[in-house]
Amino acid sequence: MLKVTVLGCGASSGVPVIGCDCWVCTSDNLKNKRLRVSVLVKSEVGSVLVDTSPDLREQCLANRVRKVDALIYTHSHADHLHGIDDLRSFNYLSGSALDTYSDEETLREIRTRFGYVFLPPKPAHLGWYRPCLTPRPVTPYVPFTAGGMEVLPFTQKHGLGSTLGLRFGSFAYSTDANGLSEEAFAALAGIDTWIVDCLRYEPAPTHAHLAMTLEWIARVKPRRAYLTHLNHGFDYDTLAAELPPGVFPAYDGLVLEV
Repeated sequence: MLKVTVLGCGASSGVPVIGCDCWVCTSDNLKNKRLRVSVLVKSEVGSVLVDTSPDLREQCLANRVRKVDALIYTHSHADHLHGIDDLRSFNYLSGSALDTYSDEETLREIRTRFGYVFLPPKPAHLGWYRPCLTPRPVTPYVPFTAGGMEVLPFTQKHGLGSTLGLRFGSFAYSTDANGLSEEAFAALAGIDTWIVDCLRYEPAPTHAHLAMTLEWIARVKPRRAYLTHLNHGFDYDTLAAELPPGVFPAYDGLVLEV
């Protein structure tokens, strides 16, 4: 069994948005408070963090995350990467470098922006003053093992670029996508639970919008689907009432058993 915790389900600006007085940003509903996107996947044998949002420290404290056995990056955009420095806490807790999986392009981007994270560990007496990660390149559609779990990565269109979708057994995670190929749909076949990108009501250049996401869900037919990367155009209660059976908005702190 997998335990999936939604650490954050907000768009790149989070919700509330700085300087915005819209009814969602000023809402008292805690399910309208959305940190930037990330999830934690746990099994009986290990735990895998997917992406390091700029809100990583706050997310880990709120959800009492004390152990991460492996890290996977879906892509290198700032809202998925720039909390990377907070990983040093997990180096400290484990006493070791953290295996970090992604495609070659993403690992190159990390090396360009945060090259110090891939340097060898310093002598123990200096402490974990910086993150220490071990890069592990992966190839789309070739399964790999992270945190003791088999993961199938698949490619998703994201504007002019691409991201990795991830399948862990009967659970799949598809953030930051506005196009899925036939090969990607084949990788999703038979899943039970899907957390899937849905930025807003209107079409967007780099993300799925509500009608597109619902079309994908109707085709894949998971038992349940949760929408993530939600911007401040979505009020939780309003959106929940509009969705078909088996489809739900995600919210920060949501825990799923798969």
